[in-house]
Amino acid sequence: ANLVDLQKKLEELELDEQQKKRLEAFLTQKAKVGELKDDDFERISELGAGNGGVVTKVQHKPSGLVMARKLIHLEIKPAIRNQIIRELQVLHECNSPYIVGFYGAFYSDGEISICMEHMDGGSLDQVLKEAKRIPEEILGKVSIAVLRGLAYLREKHQIMHRDVKPSNILVNSRGEIKLCDFGVSGQLIDSMANSFVGTRSYMS
Repeated sequence: ANLVDLQKKLEELELDEQQKKRLEAFLTQKAKVGELKDDDFERISELGAGNGGVVTKVQHKPSGLVMARKLIHLEIKPAIRNQIIRELQVLHECNSPYIVGFYGAFYSDGEISICMEHMDGGSLDQVLKEAKRIPEEILGKVSIAVLRGLAYLREKHQIMHRDVKPSNILVNSRGEIKLCDFGVSGQLIDSMANSFVGTRSYMS
C-alpha cells in the first residue's frame, strides 16, 4: 500500500520522466539505509559550518551511500531531544526534485545528526563566490526551482520556509537546484536560539 501511495504522490507532483526516475532512485536507495547510527559513518571532508552546526561529507558504510551530515551540538534534556527527532521525521515525507533529500536524524553524544542527500555543487553562495556573477538564464532556472520548492512545501506540507538565502539553495553536478534548511522543528529552532545567541535559523 505504501508503494501505491508513493506512486500517487509522485503522479500528483506532475514531474517529467527524468525527475520521476531520479526521485524514485533516491527513494529506493533510501529504503536500503535503515536506522542510522553514529558508528555507521566514515568522515570524508568538511563541507561547511554555520547556523550552529557543522556539515560534513560522510560515507554511510552499510549502504555505501555518500551523504551530508549536519551535526548540531546541544545540551538538552532527553524529552526535548526526543521531541526534536520526532519533529524532524516530517522530512521523510518531503519528496520533491526541488527539496534536498532526507535520510534521517538521530542523537548521539550530545549532538543531533541530520543526514541529507549530498549536493556536490555546494550552495549558491559558494558558486557566487567563485563565479563572481551568475548569468541571467541560470538565475531564471534557480528562481523557478526555488519557487517550485516553496510551493511544494506550502501546498503539500503546510511548511513555510523562513530562511531563503543563497547558502540554503544547493546545486549538484546534474544541474539540479534544491532548497534546504527550512525550520520544521520549532523545538530545535528554540533550543538553538537559547544555545547560540542571535541564531534563529536552521536546517535541513
